[in-house]
Amino acid sequence: MAKPNPLKHPLLKYLISTLLVSLSYILGIYTSSNNSTSPPLQEQKQPLKCHQLNFSLSVLDFESHHTLSPPQEPLRNLQFFNFCPPNFTNYCPCHDPSRETDFTAERFFSRERHCPEPYEKPPCLVPRPAGYKRPFSWPKSRDYAWFKNLPFKELSEVKKTQNWVRLEGDLLVFPGGGTSFRKGVKGYVDEIKRFVPLKSGSIRTVLDVGCGVASFGAHLMDYNILTMSIAPSDKHEAQLQFALERGVPAMLGILSIHRLPFPSRSFDMAHCARCLVPWTKYDGLYLMEIDRVLRPGGYWIFSGPPINWKANYKGSEVGAQELEQEQARLEDLAVRLCWKKVAEKGAIAVWRKPNNHVHCIIKSRIWKSPRFCINSDPDAGWYKKMEPCITPLLNVTDIHDISGGSLEKWSKRLNIAPPRTKSEGISGAAFEGDNQLWKRRVRHYGIILKSLSRGRYRNIMDMNAGIGGFAAALTQYPVWVMNVVPYDAKQNNLSIVYDRGLIGTYMNWCEAFSTYPRTYDLIHAHGVFSMYMDKCSILDILLEMHRILRPEGAVIIRDHVDIIVEVKGIAEKMKWNGRILHSENGAFHPEKILLIDTCC
Repeated sequence: MAKPNPLKHPLLKYLISTLLVSLSYILGIYTSSNNSTSPPLQEQKQPLKCHQLNFSLSVLDFESHHTLSPPQEPLRNLQFFNFCPPNFTNYCPCHDPSRETDFTAERFFSRERHCPEPYEKPPCLVPRPAGYKRPFSWPKSRDYAWFKNLPFKELSEVKKTQNWVRLEGDLLVFPGGGTSFRKGVKGYVDEIKRFVPLKSGSIRTVLDVGCGVASFGAHLMDYNILTMSIAPSDKHEAQLQFALERGVPAMLGILSIHRLPFPSRSFDMAHCARCLVPWTKYDGLYLMEIDRVLRPGGYWIFSGPPINWKANYKGSEVGAQELEQEQARLEDLAVRLCWKKVAEKGAIAVWRKPNNHVHCIIKSRIWKSPRFCINSDPDAGWYKKMEPCITPLLNVTDIHDISGGSLEKWSKRLNIAPPRTKSEGISGAAFEGDNQLWKRRVRHYGIILKSLSRGRYRNIMDMNAGIGGFAAALTQYPVWVMNVVPYDAKQNNLSIVYDRGLIGTYMNWCEAFSTYPRTYDLIHAHGVFSMYMDKCSILDILLEMHRILRPEGAVIIRDHVDIIVEVKGIAEKMKWNGRILHSENGAFHPEKILLIDTCC
């Protein structure tokens, strides 16, 4: 009879199993205690698997486990940031008049963006003016603003006869006047409407150069037209700040050395009413820049001298002969750009860009036309120098085709993938998926920020807009969104944003935005701090957000939980009390939301 094997005894098997499990447990504790360094942030951003979770549903651990460098010692010891001196109330770091003399005035270069170095930025909070009040809600804000929010009398006095703005007691009143709007802005737009199909839905995005207080853009909103109004900071005190206080899209900008910060083929129409741009100088460089950003078939509206010079030269500081020559040069330049003149009525002239360059290429071989740009990215618009050349349109197979493909009319174009999605590698399914994703996110924002659906916000900034899904999901509200696409983003999709009938700009968030303080009601920052954590200081970005946010405004920051904790710590030193909340993905997802609502 065989001798029994002791290893097969049930009790012995149990003892051996228990011993092995205990050894594994002890080894795990030892390994954990000797490896306290968190994994890289890129790995942490991946969704955690269920078996990795080791915390209670009722208590979330928001203690820092990140690999970001800790704040410098002075910031760590600082209790709160102080406010800047009162003379910083309207401080624009990259458009600071006190710095203009450091740069040449040739071609208006001194009035372009010139940003301070990081060590030159004041580490303080820009103060509001004394007596500041919450701006009126839209649409009342289009016609009224509090004088104490914009305590500038000069514009109302200098432009008194032109009805730009009037001071009535403690109110600024915007009657819709302008240098070129002799019948008011409504009468002016009615004239343009005779030649341009403003009601058709084919005109959605407009560029207004030298916009004044943006009465033109404000009135076009009655036609569901969204206007990007640009003007430099000049002798008319804060004219662009008036525009933004009214709830009208605007930003500081000028035609100078560099391209405008927009992609090619962005605008259905461009407009200039006595904007004082030397269109025919520098080999027609500035009109070529308008041509670059105009869509195929887009319109250019120009009013004021030298148009209709025979009737207007008597009231001009320039002689009749000079005005006649200037209009001839302008007409010739438009022809060499292959534009067709649609109409000239009174002081208004209308040209139209061709749908493609088939005829233009043929004409360029015969006429003395500007050359076509070669080896130049037509969509580059961040500190990219302008060139005296025509930005070529994409080739077409038929002379009647629209270069790059046609766009749907508004509002259908908002939610249908435009032709440029294909060139950017975005499928129709991916486009629709992004739409649905942002609808779900905005519904969640409406739950955590009740004032979103109550008309409290008008001017909204999306600091990392992607293809504009956030803005598209907000069209149900009376808001407009400045869609910002970082110039060095992995996917440069600002052209798609414009093709959807939205507006925006390129930007580098290591610098200050081209706007005045207190111009946005709500700022949305999705993944911004993850993107810039190795490029510049979190503090600098937060101070800039504080500068442009209106008092009683709100901030929504969504990012990895480790970064959210870091940002919240700095925000508290700015007297921003934020709440860390789950995203719509729930408790188990590492992406969290920092909600800062300064009104409560």
